Amino acid sequence: MTADLQKGRMGPRACLLGLLALFVAGKCSYSPEPDQQWTLPPGWVSLGRADPEEELSLTFALRQQNLERLSELVQAVSDPGSSRYGSKTERKYLTLEDVAELVRPSPLTLHTVQKWLLAAGARNCHSVTTQDFLTCWLSVRQAELLLSGAEFHHYMGGPAETHVVRSPRPYRLPKALASHVDFVGGLHRFPPTSTLRQRPEPQVPGTVGLHLGVTPSVIRERYNLTAQDVGSGTTNNSQACAQFLEQYFHESDLAEFMRLFGGNFAHQASVARVVGQQGRGQAGIEASLDVEYLMSAGANISTWVYSSPGRHESQEPFLQWLLLLSNESALPHVHTVSYGDDEDSLSSAYIQRVNTELMKAAARGLTLLFASGDSGAGCWSVSGRHRFRPSFPASSPYVTTVGGTSFRNPFRVTDEVVDYISGGGFSNVFPRPSYQEEAVAQYLSSSPHLPPSSYFNASGRAYPDVAALSDGYWVVSNHVPIPWVSGTSASTPVFGGLLSLINEHRILRGLPPLGFLNPRLYQQHGEGLFDVTRGCHESCLNEEVEGQGFCSGPGWDPVTGWGTPNFPALLKTLINP
Repeated sequence: MTADLQKGRMGPRACLLGLLALFVAGKCSYSPEPDQQWTLPPGWVSLGRADPEEELSLTFALRQQNLERLSELVQAVSDPGSSRYGSKTERKYLTLEDVAELVRPSPLTLHTVQKWLLAAGARNCHSVTTQDFLTCWLSVRQAELLLSGAEFHHYMGGPAETHVVRSPRPYRLPKALASHVDFVGGLHRFPPTSTLRQRPEPQVPGTVGLHLGVTPSVIRERYNLTAQDVGSGTTNNSQACAQFLEQYFHESDLAEFMRLFGGNFAHQASVARVVGQQGRGQAGIEASLDVEYLMSAGANISTWVYSSPGRHESQEPFLQWLLLLSNESALPHVHTVSYGDDEDSLSSAYIQRVNTELMKAAARGLTLLFASGDSGAGCWSVSGRHRFRPSFPASSPYVTTVGGTSFRNPFRVTDEVVDYISGGGFSNVFPRPSYQEEAVAQYLSSSPHLPPSSYFNASGRAYPDVAALSDGYWVVSNHVPIPWVSGTSASTPVFGGLLSLINEHRILRGLPPLGFLNPRLYQQHGEGLFDVTRGCHESCLNEEVEGQGFCSGPGWDPVTGWGTPNFPALLKTLINP
């Protein structure tokens, strides 16, 4: 792609004329993301305007083709009711090359965008295999000319005092590009901060028969794993987690964690592969948690870590992770991600395009698990009225979303109840997918504790789909064992690791990996899962709902989904073709 842009390089006068021509041809400009909310997140401060000669890395999302056909193919390879699902010969996931052939932008789109960027002086442009993203370098001066209205500033914030470059003002593109560019990444969205919490240790008299926090042994006991429930080490099975924004794990922390807590099951001592840049800063608790519990739940299975820390100040780490998925032919079968944004904070163009990227992954047979969030139903005010606040990508219909639970007795391995922070609810963007129609309708018609209907979109995609323990974990980070760490960032890698163990059995039988799990999960009505029926999660602190969101109940609910894993039963129900 770089060579294409450099071919026949134009002089300054010709460049300017080429750029003006696009504006004149379109007669006016348009805003790709008119509904993108821009507010400075709490804890962030402006450091002033960026230097005009400073270099920026911007990502252009090019318009894709054949998305309806892609959706049909996802259903064909994921829905047990499909004729393509089930047999060893018929069920064939798409390769990256298949996906590229399907969604690749039209020749007109590729030519128009390349010509526009060349005229603006863009350089070192790199595409991905699917050719639907283009990342280029420009100076601030060039970028502000290219993206009318943009004004780049330096900002600093977050626990690690991260530096980013963003534009507080909306940008516009020539109208001639309206059918060619979905959005430009690197302008508005700030990296979200971790919502993991370290809760105070509960006080209870006596210690006989009690545990002092969630460890791999506690998880294996609760979810009925034996010492034999580990990877064989003989297959090409693999799993992955993603870390963002200066969140790193340290191999020494992983080794110490396994020394302390991994003595009673076979496990791998190190990460098999790091994709991206693994920094040398302090370990982050979130990154440490992801790696340690993915590798202890999915024990003895090759594990990758996607490290997208946003090393350049204009990059969006989550977007960089999506680009990595679109550029690798061979990927781990299971990916766990503890990342989310409020739906209402994102533009329609961005949220729909990211959803398409998740659909592409589903077509390739990847199982993507996202944390449901740690704010319960959430809360925001719309025109003076309170509403619940759904999270994305948790609300995407193409991911499996994981909620959180606590032990009924925090010091004993007992049945589970709702963890009040467990994210869940109904999307305001995506309609309810057909695979969950029956389950959600049943909940809405039978729950005795529904919030007022004005608080949520009852026809939206409902989440989470499943849950696992999210309260009171031990984590080793920066050589220090840390107790009582809580959040759905903990439950997500645990559930992902158990699915990797099930994939191991399937691969050994010559079956394909599970792929996008939701259609099968809902068709089987949560078989193989412990139903969580007690507790509610948090929401708006007002007189009308008094801090209570949705409540759990028999079957599926928007707090814990279908429930938490009973590994032998879940293996039995998912091992068949």
